[in-house]
Amino acid sequence: MMKLDRFDLKILDILSRDGRITKSKLAEAINLSVSPCWERVKRLEKAGVIEGYTARINADVLVPRNPVWVQIELKQHNAESFARFEALVMQTPEVTECVAVGGGVDYLVKFEARTIDSYQRLMDKWLVSEVGIERYFTYIVTKTVKHQPIGIDPSAAL
Repeated sequence: MMKLDRFDLKILDILSRDGRITKSKLAEAINLSVSPCWERVKRLEKAGVIEGYTARINADVLVPRNPVWVQIELKQHNAESFARFEALVMQTPEVTECVAVGGGVDYLVKFEARTIDSYQRLMDKWLVSEVGIERYFTYIVTKTVKHQPIGIDPSAAL
């Protein structure tokens, strides 16, 4: 595991909130000169700590969508059933997130549907497929209360 100091953690915190910050502004923010700061960024990238830089796109501006969360329980609990379901998830562009969970539910799946009707039609196809869904519960998102990328607390790891 890579050892990170307070400068590395500050870099990660700042870049997680503003991936487009200039080299000089980043260096200034962490109290280092540009060269050593940039060398640290390159080291974090090379080590895979920084995987890349992206833009957060407001999809609502481009295409109206309806976020829907779904709890899914499978009929069978074995590796083959899980693999079959996860393959279907990976093939479904409307699914934007999926996590396997414990506690009586097998998966939580987030759909980004153009309409609630299109979501339901997709779910109906899943139900008659060979994927083996036993039961599902739909939660239609009425508003997003908080959506924020995770930040790094520079003091947490020291």
